[in-house]
Formats: sequence, C-alpha cells, structure tokens
Amino acid sequence: MKHKSVISILVMVITAAAIIASLNGILSTDGDGEYFYESIQGETVTIYGKGLYKHMSADVAIQGIAQDYVTLFIGVPFLLFALLWSAKNSLRGMLLLSGTLGYFLVTYLFYLSMGMYNEMFLVYAFLLGTTFFAFVLTLFSYDFNNTKEIFTSHKLMRNAGVFLIVNASLVILLWLGVVVPPLIDGTIYPKQLQHYTTLIVQGFDLGLLLPISFVVGILAIRKNNFGYLFTTIYVIFLSFLMLALTSKIIFMANAGENVIPVIFIMPTIALIAILFSFLILKNINK
Repeated sequence: MKHKSVISILVMVITAAAIIASLNGILSTDGDGEYFYESIQGETVTIYGKGLYKHMSADVAIQGIAQDYVTLFIGVPFLLFALLWSAKNSLRGMLLLSGTLGYFLVTYLFYLSMGMYNEMFLVYAFLLGTTFFAFVLTLFSYDFNNTKEIFTSHKLMRNAGVFLIVNASLVILLWLGVVVPPLIDGTIYPKQLQHYTTLIVQGFDLGLLLPISFVVGILAIRKNNFGYLFTTIYVIFLSFLMLALTSKIIFMANAGENVIPVIFIMPTIALIAILFSFLILKNINK
C-alpha cells in the first residue's frame, strides 16, 4: 500500500492524542456544577459547570462525555486494529482504516469548532490536522481505475447507496425542522442555539456531510467506481458516528431528558450501517 509508513506514524500519534483528549473529557471534574446563564438572545441556558466542558450547556456537555467514551473504547481500538490489518496489504483493512479515520476527522472538527475553549484546544487542532492528512493519504492508496471490480455484489452496493440517500434525506428534514420554523415565525433563533455562536452540527451536516452522503449514494446506484469506494468508507464512518449518537442519547436519557423517538431511530440506523459495513467488507474480492 502507498504511503504505508507515513499513515502508520500518523495513526499512532492520533491514537495517543485521542486517548489524552478523551480521558480529559471523561475524568475531569473541577468546577462547582450547574448554573444559569443568559445568552445574547435573552434565553436562559443551563451551563454544565464542571470538568473539561464546564462552559458548555448541560445537555451538550454530557453528549461530549458520551462521545469520549465511544472514541476511547470503540474508536481507538478499531483504529489500531484497522492499521494492523491494512499493514498486511489488506484492502479490507485499508477501507476500515479510511472509515475510522473519517470518524476521528469529523469528531475533532466538531470538537474544535463547537466546543467552548478549553485546555485541550491545541490537542483538538492537532487531531484535526493529523486525521485530515491520514485520511487523505489512505484515499491516495486506492486504485480508482479498478475499484468496481473488487466489489462482488452490485445489488449490495446499490442498496447501501439507497440507504445513504434515505438517511441523508431524513436528517436534512430533521435539521430543516430546527432552522426553518423560527425563520417563518420571525423569532430567527432556534432554541437549540442556546449560547453558542451558530448551529455548528446542523451547519456542517447540511453544508458538507449530508450532501456528500447523497452524492456518494447516487454514484453507488449508478455503479460508479468512486461511488462504490466512497460508499464503503462512508457507511463505516457512519457506523461509528451513529454509535456515538446512540451513546449521547443514552446519556441524555440517564440525565432525565426526553429521548423519544430518537432512542429507537439512531440505534436502528447504527445497526443498519454496521450491517452494510460488514457485508460490503465480506463481499470484497481479495
């Protein structure tokens, strides 16, 4: 595989930095606890008040901690496993590595842009940069001219493409349901804005991640070389992302938040993404 030594070094430093960031998010407890804060829009926001995420709203802070658990106990082991697998010149291992790195890239893009400034700022910046370059280098390792021939089931890839389109469409409708009503009634600012500068998650989803999912799905349905490759990487990435979202929902439920109906929706999407990831990797020509 091309760039194997550079990718290996990057993955090792990413692993170390992610462990440091995740442990700080999970174990830090300094602070006096929750308090109320009035946002610039005049909304009263409950601030978490302790640990690494002390300046974030209470509901978002516990979601950050939930994702730290997934990153530490699922993301990191899979990242190392995928690296070892890909080191054996395994295409399956490289695809798993690309998808896992995609999860780390998106995770720390959100942490750096949405998380209130804290002592892990430089670590988040380092993780964003290293995961970006590692992810791009894995993409340069593929032979795009012969990609379609390695996938044995065109029906499976078509179904995976349809899944990505449907999932993206549903999430787009969900986020438009947050953004559009305040624009219509003139209040402008959704309640989900809280004390943050903008809707970071919804913005990156609507502007970047969901359009990518939609386009990749269409390319897979059309039996395009790029579509087959990126559909595989995207469903692997989506598996980790949906596991993280499921953990967030569980943490919110434990904190007394209403998580109906997402407690049923997100785990279902996670299971479907994991199933597609497993089946696609299984049906790749060696």
